[in-house]
Amino acid sequence: MAQLALETPLFEIIGARAPFLRRLEKLGIKTVRDLLHHFPVRYDDFSKIYTIAELEPGQQATIQGTIEEVHVRHSFRRGMEIVEAVIADQTGSVRAVWFNQPYLANVLKAGRTANFAGKVSVSEEGELYLSHPVHELLRSDGRTTTMRHTGRLVPVYPETRGLTSRGIRFVVQSVFKRDPKLVEWIPDPILEEFHFPNIDDAIRHIHFPDDIEEAARAKTRFSFEELFLLQLFNIRQKSKLAAQKAPAIATDVERIKELLAQLPFELTASQKKSLWEIAQDISRERPMNRLLQGDVGSGKTVVAAIAAIIAADHGLQTAFMAPTEILARQHFETMKKLFVRFENGDARNRPPVGLLTGTNAVVFYEKDIETKVSKAEFREKAESGDVKIIFGTHALIQKSVAFHKLGLVIIDEQHRFGVRQRAELLGQKTQKGTKVPIPHFLSMSATPIPRTLMLTVFGDLDLSLITELPAGRKPIETKIVSPIERNATYDFVRKEVQAGRQVFVICPRIDPSELSDSPDIRKLELKSVKEEFEKLSKKVFPDLRIAMLHGQMKGKEKEDVMKKFAAREFDILVATSVVEVGVDIPNATIMLIEGADRFGLAQLYQFRGRVGRGEHQSYCFLMADSKSESANARLKAIMEADNGFELAEKDLELRGPGQFFGEAQTGLPDIAMEALRNPELVQGSRAAALKILVEQPTLVKYPALRLKMEAFSKKLHRE
Repeated sequence: MAQLALETPLFEIIGARAPFLRRLEKLGIKTVRDLLHHFPVRYDDFSKIYTIAELEPGQQATIQGTIEEVHVRHSFRRGMEIVEAVIADQTGSVRAVWFNQPYLANVLKAGRTANFAGKVSVSEEGELYLSHPVHELLRSDGRTTTMRHTGRLVPVYPETRGLTSRGIRFVVQSVFKRDPKLVEWIPDPILEEFHFPNIDDAIRHIHFPDDIEEAARAKTRFSFEELFLLQLFNIRQKSKLAAQKAPAIATDVERIKELLAQLPFELTASQKKSLWEIAQDISRERPMNRLLQGDVGSGKTVVAAIAAIIAADHGLQTAFMAPTEILARQHFETMKKLFVRFENGDARNRPPVGLLTGTNAVVFYEKDIETKVSKAEFREKAESGDVKIIFGTHALIQKSVAFHKLGLVIIDEQHRFGVRQRAELLGQKTQKGTKVPIPHFLSMSATPIPRTLMLTVFGDLDLSLITELPAGRKPIETKIVSPIERNATYDFVRKEVQAGRQVFVICPRIDPSELSDSPDIRKLELKSVKEEFEKLSKKVFPDLRIAMLHGQMKGKEKEDVMKKFAAREFDILVATSVVEVGVDIPNATIMLIEGADRFGLAQLYQFRGRVGRGEHQSYCFLMADSKSESANARLKAIMEADNGFELAEKDLELRGPGQFFGEAQTGLPDIAMEALRNPELVQGSRAAALKILVEQPTLVKYPALRLKMEAFSKKLHRE
């Protein structure tokens, strides 16, 4: 029999069983390759076979016995069919119980011998029984051809309605019997160095391992290979970029000093260092590819703004893209304030600045001169080069938007954009449709990113760090608030508002849950913006001015609310995580977070950073209803950590990398995302990638790896 190709559709293996195939497709499984890479999430250890006399309550166990009797009864109280069997071995007998599986009565015939594996439970009368065990019928000699479900480490897979791990195990075993054709693509020296199993052994061991160590070795190999591909991709991208041409934007030290002298504050040491690194990069003819990382409120925007002004001095445009309209508008307003400061200098300090979002097109020329234009007019100004610095959202990457001479691209909170979106902005065309030299690229992020994620996801970027907060900032007092302290917290909020301050209230969701009739369910409810707005405005603070902000509102509505809040027309803003980044209200001194245990540490840190931006003492109240140890450990971490980077490492440890990036941003499946918790594996994959590319830059010596890399690169570009 010929080996089975990985591209073979599964219907050729299991026949045209439409419902079963549709359920597999819900899990993204259509081909042999898809199935083999649908890895188990865990293993049930049914490897030891116990006698019935050895069973203990709560145990996960496999027994081997003879079926003495089987019967089905209907439970009217529960509204279901219950199958019961009595199983016996030489040491005694035990009941096994299944719910809503009446067909088992036709399978489990009296006199047959079988393995049964499951949890040992205790009835109200104190009798031990097997609850819903999996079974495996044995041959007359007491053995099966191949153990799938009992008597071994049993794989448990991600499932869907109507498709259990038992069904998936059956199909996987059927595929293995056909000897699928697997090609080893990791070079032998790397397999030997890391002691990895070859591809054929690894794929079999991850599905049906003989022991947990064998499963762990296979899992590590598959985790490594995805990281290894991404490291290869990043290193090659960095090398390709270095070979491309970018506009050289000469650094005029006196010009920078002139700009800095007009600021109302002095840059911190790390701001100056980051600005110098950026200035050095853009002065070269190869494209800058840099990440500017800094805590919330550390002053990244002013550094990026000065870089944009330097580019404008040389007749080049800057595109500054943010993930939300609120954040794009915030950066635009920051730049306007800077320009007002610069008005005492030369007129060249004031290149026109534009804002383009889904709802707005605005051009700012100088103090008190700002013009709303149509989007068509704005596109003309961008294409002609009349507007030099353009802020915006995804609107900047529309096909209808072209630039005159794009010299610098700045993207804030890069991890919120997909790979394709970033590439589209960097690949912008001129008005004639011809390619210009590739622009310099600066990414900014206030989301604290752990080093392992940095090395992998952002491995193609150089790094600049802003490590201090601007002088004069007071530490934010953070407190976990128990339910009995809620009213006292409200009293404190009222006093702050009476003193002229403003308040954020953050909720995990927009609408109240549909399941809100039961008081027991309501206790578990996540606070919603709409409910909390009603409660605060009508019951708790009826005399205060309260507004609401959430993602279902139109862009114009959100903008109006934020403008009025910034103008102090509201005292309290009840919002979702839409205010997580980019909102700058120096007069706001309280951040009250409902359901704080439902947010990740990095997100809580971002929320807290919305206050403490002015001269007044600020406070962050974490309202948590959960009593779980893990939730409390996370909330305590935000109180104890000295900076965002410490918190990021803790969040990675507690919640995993999925809180920072989705697969669309990284191109990594779950198994590799989990591997980002392992710094040694990340560093090892990078070292291996560097070693291979130094030896074989074109990978000619490793054709299988070369093909794999081509497929991986296409996948990333699609995403």
